[in-house]
Amino acid sequence: MIVTNPIISIVCPCYNEEQVVGLFMERISAVLSSTNYEYEIILINDGSKDRTLETIKNLQTQYPAIRLINLSRNFGKEAALTAGIDVARGEVLIPIDADLQDPPELIHDFLREWEKGFDVVVAKRVDRSTDSWAKKLTAELFYKFHNAVAQVEIPENVGDFRLINRRVVKAIQLLPENQRFMKGIFSWVGFKTSVVEYKREAREAGETSFNGWKLWNFALDGITSFSTAPLRIWLYIGSFISALAFVYGSFTVVKTLIYGIDAPGYASLITVMLFLGGVQLIGIGVMGEYIGRLYMESKRRPTYIIEEDSLTSTSEPKDRVE
Repeated sequence: MIVTNPIISIVCPCYNEEQVVGLFMERISAVLSSTNYEYEIILINDGSKDRTLETIKNLQTQYPAIRLINLSRNFGKEAALTAGIDVARGEVLIPIDADLQDPPELIHDFLREWEKGFDVVVAKRVDRSTDSWAKKLTAELFYKFHNAVAQVEIPENVGDFRLINRRVVKAIQLLPENQRFMKGIFSWVGFKTSVVEYKREAREAGETSFNGWKLWNFALDGITSFSTAPLRIWLYIGSFISALAFVYGSFTVVKTLIYGIDAPGYASLITVMLFLGGVQLIGIGVMGEYIGRLYMESKRRPTYIIEEDSLTSTSEPKDRVE
């Protein structure tokens, strides 16, 4: 039977993790069973297209601590993680991915730091040798750029794998946005934080659902969620180009008054027009990104919809609307 008053809630979003979720349960159950705390393991099926849902249901007979949250469709990892945080009942929550790149054994270190009085314990990757050089480079550039322009810094090489206590959870639940960037939200709420370093491993099985395009859009979400600097940057760029145009225009007028009209040059004219047109379109695109976020937020659609929750044994849809 499911524990009624768990101290630890493991929150694990799952999308097409049929091949690895059994291995994940084997390792994390061994870790949690060696602690002195009651626990629940919340597996959120985020509209998987393979047999992840059936596999989790089969695992429930072997691991009674599993609480299955089945979303009505694929809402994305950030929404699935939010769903798990919202339904978790533990005094401490530990978000973790099912791919086992983040070692469950690190939970022992998390708990030791929590017992010392820390509200948040984050896991920092000190070795990314399992990532490609392109992913390591782009990740480094993202953290540097984001932390340079955002109001709240995101710790470099820190993912969702962490421990947060109940008062941090309550603070996170006060944030009403639907377009959620959880790394930024975790950092924004603050609280007393400890850092545990570890080496990131390769996936145990299966393939990641994140490709280059998804990671690029994820980075854009992170930057636009916690900073208006891109809008300000294009204000400065526009002001600089306008100043150059004014100086060049003044020079042209003076030159014409003194030396007369030169033969017009089509190449220089079209070059300037194309350059200014490109700058304007980029600026409009940046502004459109923010307007798009306003549009999505104004609809007030739920972040996710729960089709089935094994704790309540219901298949009636539930949603999250702040």
